[in-house]
Amino acid sequence: RYYDYIFGFYKWPLGSNKVPSAMELQKLEVSVIKNPQCDSFPNITSDESYNLLVKGPVATLTANRVWGVLRGLETFSQLIYQDSYGTFIANESNIVDSPRFPHRGVLIDTSRHFLPVKTILKTLDAMAFNKFNVLHWHIVDDQSFPYQSITFPELSNKGSYSLSHVYTPNDVRTVIEYARLRGIRILPEFDSPGHTASWGKGQKDILTPCYYAREPSGTFGPINPILNSTYSFLSKLFKEISIVFPDEFIHLGGDEVNFGCWESNLAVQHFMRNKGFGKKIEKLESFYMQRVLDMISAMNKRSIVWQEVYDDEVKLIQGTVVQVWKMGNLHMKLSKVTADGFPVIISAPWYLDVINYGEDWKQYYSVEPLRFAGTPEQKQLVIGGEACLWGEYVDATNLTPRLWPRASAVGERLWSHQEVTDLEDAYRRLTRHRCRMVK
Repeated sequence: RYYDYIFGFYKWPLGSNKVPSAMELQKLEVSVIKNPQCDSFPNITSDESYNLLVKGPVATLTANRVWGVLRGLETFSQLIYQDSYGTFIANESNIVDSPRFPHRGVLIDTSRHFLPVKTILKTLDAMAFNKFNVLHWHIVDDQSFPYQSITFPELSNKGSYSLSHVYTPNDVRTVIEYARLRGIRILPEFDSPGHTASWGKGQKDILTPCYYAREPSGTFGPINPILNSTYSFLSKLFKEISIVFPDEFIHLGGDEVNFGCWESNLAVQHFMRNKGFGKKIEKLESFYMQRVLDMISAMNKRSIVWQEVYDDEVKLIQGTVVQVWKMGNLHMKLSKVTADGFPVIISAPWYLDVINYGEDWKQYYSVEPLRFAGTPEQKQLVIGGEACLWGEYVDATNLTPRLWPRASAVGERLWSHQEVTDLEDAYRRLTRHRCRMVK
């Protein structure tokens, strides 16, 4: 793959720029020191470190695992360029490199607008060029349910935009394997109890009926948290998801729950009184989320939730990851979540669907993820961040130019050392990198 990236796209007529044979780079020798893990899936603890020595006649790339080899090959490809004669030139270099954060993600949303598989694969290629290692796949939402479930086929039969706008089991396997070969984890998100309107089309009684003046309004709200059938359904669905997606994490969402519908429903109010929740609707949300968190834990998986789940004081299992997406009081929030001992993913400063005129990559690049008050132990709990591209105004026609090279600035912030902050230097490298990606 990298041979083609470096040499295969354009055939230049070679001129007469002869170089001494002692300076000719004849080959790149790749060595993996430990068990290479070639047949494994990458995970949060995968070793991506590598050493690269570029010096004629033989360059060497050494890594503990295959994941480091992939990152080193990307770096090697960036050291090579062509002079005016068409001769390939490599910068002599000695590089010892490893990422600052283990979770470096890009979020795509395939519910608001369906993204064809080939668009997702193209995104994975671009992610590898930028050393991202997590594709956060926000696969379903209110608008559509494109995930084709084996256990509950009606969810996509009735909840997708059309039967052409679905991800079959084979499509999902294709994406997971394509990502694996690039050292990228697929993190599936099945957001609930809110953001679930599309679920109700293919699963009877899963949503809460809303009321107006004690009469059914004909509309439906979040998942119905008071029925045993809800948890039976969720248990079977998440069991399937835990098998289909090999990653150790499942993202459970939990954001932006419309409490008004729950509060309007007499059966829900009766349930809350019986449970001793009074009128504290957050306690009902907590009840629901704890049931789902326990389910995921029983499947030997770990959960990631949006920050509202933490904000509403849901009792979280130790090790649950909180994804912080709200800019208000960001640094105080990071201090508080980490002080409570929970790992954190930061995405608040990196919502790429928010469009500004001019060079907004500079603000993404200038973020310092650990600029909050806390002990070294708290800062260790920040496992990384994500560039999020929500799909309300994004489809296959504009995803790539909206995501890149803006996300490249986030990729460098999450990979490189804290001291690498020079905007002018970054600009020079980013403009060249954009040309490489376009090529």
